[in-house]
Amino acid sequence: MAKEHHYQVTTEWTGNTGNGTAGYRDYERSHEIKVVDKIVIPGSSDPAFRGDRTKYNPEDLLVASVSSCHMLWFLHFCADADVVVTAYTDQAKGTMCEEANGAGYFTEVLLRPHVVVKDASMIPTAQALHTKAHQFCFIANSVNFPVRHEPVCVAEGNS
Repeated sequence: MAKEHHYQVTTEWTGNTGNGTAGYRDYERSHEIKVVDKIVIPGSSDPAFRGDRTKYNPEDLLVASVSSCHMLWFLHFCADADVVVTAYTDQAKGTMCEEANGAGYFTEVLLRPHVVVKDASMIPTAQALHTKAHQFCFIANSVNFPVRHEPVCVAEGNS
């Protein structure tokens, strides 16, 4: 039987500069993303859409969610398989296509994890566990675009 998990997020617009949305250029895209007992995430839109480049935008957060979910499953499966990971960095990239009318959609996310394992003998298993992590990732299983991964696994001292 499937178990349900529920998540509650409050998104509050903070970009009213005094005139609300009286005009497209009259308001900021700033907002705050809040979850009880967690730090507030400052949000905006992408700078291409009049957003603040110093704040997270929904596209950043989508790519981060895919990357983070994959990493957490990968680390879990490595621990189960006695593969000792000592470092993990992912330079993930998302590609979004914007239509002429302004609508858009992601066409893919590419994960490029660089993983350091304790011993060279662990590399083949670590490489294989990326496929398993991809199969289990909640976020990758929920999106309607391809999520690809190009992992690099190296042994300590060879990074």
